Amino acid sequence: MKNISISSLLLVFVMMISLSSCDLAGDIFEAGAWTAILGVILVIALIVWIIRKVL
Repeated sequence: MKNISISSLLLVFVMMISLSSCDLAGDIFEAGAWTAILGVILVIALIVWIIRKVL
């Protein structure tokens, strides 16, 4: 324990505060939601395009 410097402890403390896992999880879910929305829009557009070609 004597080899750990104050600057190392401060660095770990700052990283713990700034790199919150909840923020990361929220960003991942937000990106997934936007990907799903775009995917649904593309599938609907493809279905409409196919129906127009057939009719």
